[in-house]
Amino acid sequence: MPELPEVEVVRRGLAEHVIGRKVAAVEVLHPRAVRRHVAGAADVIGRLTGRTLSAARRRGKYLWLELDSHDGPADAMLAHLGMSGQMLVTDATTPPQKHLRVLLSFTDGGPQLRFVDQRTFGGVSIEHLVGEDEPLPESIAHIARDPMDPAFDVDAVVAAMRRKRTELKRALLDQSLVSGIGNIYADEALWRARLHGNRPTATLTRKAVRAVLASATEVMGEALDQGGTSFDALYVNVNGNSGYFDRSLNVYGQEDRPCRRCGTAIRRISFMNRSSYFCPRCQPRPRATTS
Repeated sequence: MPELPEVEVVRRGLAEHVIGRKVAAVEVLHPRAVRRHVAGAADVIGRLTGRTLSAARRRGKYLWLELDSHDGPADAMLAHLGMSGQMLVTDATTPPQKHLRVLLSFTDGGPQLRFVDQRTFGGVSIEHLVGEDEPLPESIAHIARDPMDPAFDVDAVVAAMRRKRTELKRALLDQSLVSGIGNIYADEALWRARLHGNRPTATLTRKAVRAVLASATEVMGEALDQGGTSFDALYVNVNGNSGYFDRSLNVYGQEDRPCRRCGTAIRRISFMNRSSYFCPRCQPRPRATTS
């Protein structure tokens, strides 16, 4: 699934190309694309038509477009990218993409906003914004800030992670503790910090937790500069272009290749129905404990 850098690339593209534009018409071309909106497709169309997109926001891996309020409750179009969702800004004369699910046209007659999703795991929904300091769509109000958020409280997150009785990689993927870090960047951050993902968080020093969070911030910043990580044509920006950070990955997807730091072969292990990659020399497994 897209992680923070990939979603931020899309958010920046939307901020540049669709913010300030008024929606003229909406087409929902597949019911699964709005399945999270319990009121159905007609309600999505009615609540978007005639509204102006006022801001493009992100919290961790979640993306939404705020709508002008019309003096009523503030709300937004929340985009769930899922495994293959794409938010594309496309000229209106371009033929519909094969997996086009939702189409927004604008009153200025300019490029359309198209939600394309091959695997239909993603979708869009309209949600009320809740909270005063920084309003969020209601369904993601529990999501924590990410390491690249200016308001990210690293000391509070370090304390929360050390209180959590879990393994380090599981904590990095826990979006209620710290958001935006997915499987790819967790592995990359752990390699940079020389820590194994199975390390119990309760045994880690504050310095070690700060180091892995700093590594996550660093690697995601580098990925963002390169347009994110694209393993296939599904992960693209609003113009349909792929990122190229996959060329810079040190461990993720590098099984049996030599570690760039010590030369030891990178290993892969099963982790939460996916894979974890690590260097057995730079990131030694924690010693087993007996009760």
